[in-house]
Amino acid sequence: MKYFGTDGIRQKADQFTPEFLYKIARGLVDYAGDTVKVLIGGDTRESSEWIIRDLESAFENLGVEYQTIDVLPTPGINYCFYQMGFDFAVDVTASHNPYTDNGIKIFERGETSGTKLCEAGCEKIEESLEKELFYDAVSASARENLHDDALDLYKSHLETYLGEADFKGLKIGMDCANGATSVVNKSIFEKLGANVELINADAEYGTGINHDCGSTHLEKLQELVKNNQLDFGVAFDGDGDRCLLVNHEGEVVDGDEIIAILANYLKLGKIAITVMANQGLLNWAKDNKVHAEITAVGDSNVAAAMREQDIKIGGEQSGHIILPGEATGDGMLTALMITKVVAETKKSLKDLASIMTKFPQIIVNMDATPEQKKALKEKDEAKNLLLEFNQKLDSVEGRLLVRPSGTENLIRITMWGNDSEAIEKLANELKTKLGEVL
Repeated sequence: MKYFGTDGIRQKADQFTPEFLYKIARGLVDYAGDTVKVLIGGDTRESSEWIIRDLESAFENLGVEYQTIDVLPTPGINYCFYQMGFDFAVDVTASHNPYTDNGIKIFERGETSGTKLCEAGCEKIEESLEKELFYDAVSASARENLHDDALDLYKSHLETYLGEADFKGLKIGMDCANGATSVVNKSIFEKLGANVELINADAEYGTGINHDCGSTHLEKLQELVKNNQLDFGVAFDGDGDRCLLVNHEGEVVDGDEIIAILANYLKLGKIAITVMANQGLLNWAKDNKVHAEITAVGDSNVAAAMREQDIKIGGEQSGHIILPGEATGDGMLTALMITKVVAETKKSLKDLASIMTKFPQIIVNMDATPEQKKALKEKDEAKNLLLEFNQKLDSVEGRLLVRPSGTENLIRITMWGNDSEAIEKLANELKTKLGEVL
């Protein structure tokens, strides 16, 4: 598809013109009809505010019933639209990207929960975006903002899912990335007795989202945890559908380790993971007789495998974890569950994560145009080069994954192996040669 990537539509914020947003709304109506009810929300980037307002105008123009909840984490928007009786949710967010980007995620009603918009719906929107449509903007009518109701509903869901828990005595660092989780922040943790030191929790629309903070920039959280002798730290991304952790020594605990910890705690025999998973997680699964279903990159692929094969937990190394009974990844819920495990087992996060031995891994990003991304899959020279480097990795028991990013103009080169210096050298060598070939 031209506009939809692995996680909705994502591009520079200024490309979301009123006309572009009207075409998205028009395509959704073409797919589902004009009698649908739509809930609109998003993250804290400055452009989210005016994009939400322009979406209100677009749906007003089309005569579609809509309501707005403004800032709420993506999993909260997905949960609330379903529980509040809406047919669709339009989520304005670019997740972990900088504030200069933005995006659109759309959820529709599944049998028991919200799911990402199906391919047929995406295709209708793609068709609409390619059309020349006349759009005469109208002002949105005054409507009650449902933010407080939605936030209370989402918090209630988190607490109900968690069940009985006691976090007394735990000292936790929390980085909300100046993003959507800022509206929830430490409230539930402190309600259960934890002492939380909070950073980067500005819930207002602005430019601070993901800027040197959150799950993509863990340095400040690592310093906070070590300097203040905290038990561990949690960091969310801009829209709150993922989290990463930092143990008491400042070491990162990623999504692969989180899956191992929770699958072990919940005594689950199957996990769904992507081709990006660390070799150490695959080894842990094999040693513990846990079936690892491996999917293509993208949480929608993980979710599909979980539905089709009755797998209770899955996710990605980035910290996007889909927990039992949940429709999508939820960083806040993941952090709460990990805290519950720490509290109940009375083990440190470092000890809990030690059940899995991570292989050295390196990810090298290469700037790439859409044409170069396409050439990666089609040019024989590129295919032969990847075969050559796969053979080179045999000497370090390694493996290679090279894939175009679905959300950015990048090609990502990922290597695993038992020698960190060797794979770093090989990854950079491949980046240089691949650049020449493409």
